[in-house]
Amino acid sequence: SVMAYHLNPGWLPGGFTGVDVFFVISGFVVSTSVHKLPPMRIGAFVLVFYARRVTRIVPALAVCLVATAIVSALFIPNAYLSDTNQRTGVLAFFGLSNVLLAHRGRDYFSPHAEYNPFTHTWSLGVEEQFYLVFPLLFFAWILGRRRLSAGLFWGGLVASLLCALWLARVNQLSAFYLIWSRFWELAAGVLLFQLMAARGHSFEADSLPSRAANRWAAVSLAVLAAGLWSANPGAAPMPAAILPVLGTLGLLGFVHGRQGGVVQRLLSLPAVRFIGRTSYSLYLWHWPVFVLARWTIGLESAATQLAALAIAAALATLSYYWVELPTRRIGPRLARPAAIGAGLSLLATGLFASVLVNAAQPRLSLSTVARHSADWYVDWNDANRGATGCHVEISSTGFAGGQFTRATPSGCGANAATAAQRTLYVTGDSHSGSYATMLGKFARETNTRIVHFTRGGCAFVSLGLEDESKSDCASYNAAVIDHILPEMKRGDVLFLPSLRLPRFTQLGVDAEKARMHHAVWNAGATNERASAAQGASATLRRITDRGVQVIVEAPKPLYMSSPYRCSDWFNHESPGCQRGESLPRSYLEDLRRPVMATLAHMHATNGAIHVWDPLPALCERDTCSAKVDGRPLFFDS
Repeated sequence: SVMAYHLNPGWLPGGFTGVDVFFVISGFVVSTSVHKLPPMRIGAFVLVFYARRVTRIVPALAVCLVATAIVSALFIPNAYLSDTNQRTGVLAFFGLSNVLLAHRGRDYFSPHAEYNPFTHTWSLGVEEQFYLVFPLLFFAWILGRRRLSAGLFWGGLVASLLCALWLARVNQLSAFYLIWSRFWELAAGVLLFQLMAARGHSFEADSLPSRAANRWAAVSLAVLAAGLWSANPGAAPMPAAILPVLGTLGLLGFVHGRQGGVVQRLLSLPAVRFIGRTSYSLYLWHWPVFVLARWTIGLESAATQLAALAIAAALATLSYYWVELPTRRIGPRLARPAAIGAGLSLLATGLFASVLVNAAQPRLSLSTVARHSADWYVDWNDANRGATGCHVEISSTGFAGGQFTRATPSGCGANAATAAQRTLYVTGDSHSGSYATMLGKFARETNTRIVHFTRGGCAFVSLGLEDESKSDCASYNAAVIDHILPEMKRGDVLFLPSLRLPRFTQLGVDAEKARMHHAVWNAGATNERASAAQGASATLRRITDRGVQVIVEAPKPLYMSSPYRCSDWFNHESPGCQRGESLPRSYLEDLRRPVMATLAHMHATNGAIHVWDPLPALCERDTCSAKVDGRPLFFDS
């Protein structure tokens, strides 16, 4: 179900809840794997438990992570869509990738997650974090104190369920990724096992099911199917997980250990059993294959989807027979500390290899973006290359989820003996970051101090675009203004470069010029622009009243394809690259006319707000293009 959803959400709209199914099964299976152990000390139990878990999880995971790091270095350039990829892969070795993804502010259903080949490791992180507490909660069961163990898991389930309901309202991202709101699903699987054990269920022998069991198994399958079909990403994980969890609990409870009935026979078909046996490797390998396809040949056509599915299945089968099975046979022969030590050593080796590969990415990459980085990437330090007699001191730090940079000229200009008097403040989304090289040179050549803020996806004065209305972007922009306003003085300048038109990619792969035109000109967009302009004007009035001039960048050309994703032999045939990197200038002029009118109105009501238009410098007389003589003017679209 997860693979179907990742290939095409339209095939199974709620297929992402297959992960919720996985959590319930995991809690159930990990309980059955240790329930027959005799009473022992807690230290011995922990060694037994972790030896089994390490043997089961680590080898296939380490191999997949290293292979994915190598392929990513070859084919995926550093970009906004991939800026967390390497860190996600590194943290996956520690079982912490879910923590990074939760705190980077990137929705699981957004392109940022879809282009990260390590995103899927978040669920393994949740499982591994569950394993940190499972031995402590289950140990009482081993000692025969079953009610105490069940009570502990019930307490954790209730607390986690309440947390999930609360986080779903206040921070859906954390609710999706973090163990606090997922523990209840794993605990539900454990409690089902404990209930079945308390009722005398045999976990080794098969029995004939009753008619009632068959009937309830069919109902459970229907409930699960309903959840996999109807779950809404906007309601993940709560309440989207409820039906899949209930359906899974019912299937486990009414089918496990029983022979007979339609549902049992369906789930025992050879093909289904093979998927079950290889499911761990399938989950590990399918996502990197799908993501690599998105970065290269595309994943939109039926042919590429079928090819990606076949490659993922082949890699998973190889992983199962060559990695999983051998290590599961060898593991029980090793002493438990040796098995754990071997697993940790394998993780450390894989981590070291991945870090080396990440560091060598510019040299290993097959992408022209990485091999000719000076054509593609901005760099503050370019300001000092070739400079004589003066230099720019650059310091950068994080700021509210974005980047804060100060560029201060030293020994430059006629007033070199004194500190620079004028300050140019710059803030905006990734468009702001794209000016870094020029701003550094401007600082040196004009003896101007630069105070620069940038946060990808958070436009400033976006005039109605969705990004700026997001609560985290609104709070970020407010924090920037609160930070710079007290130090602003008469004669300073605030420059505001940002995306101010919707992207073609937001309208879908088959985006057309007519659809874009409608998205900009429709009545709803007009009202949003007017409302956003009113709010922006009030904010900017606080700045201009201090004698600061404001320069708002007019909309730049937009294209249907992104150059950094479409400039290599392995990606230029992708459907996403066939839409083109050029458009008629007349169309773009018409497209942005409503925004230009709004900016003109803002200038008319506040003479200290100026509009600077870069489009004439970026376009020929009749055509706007993302490249000139094969070299990019734009990094993305």
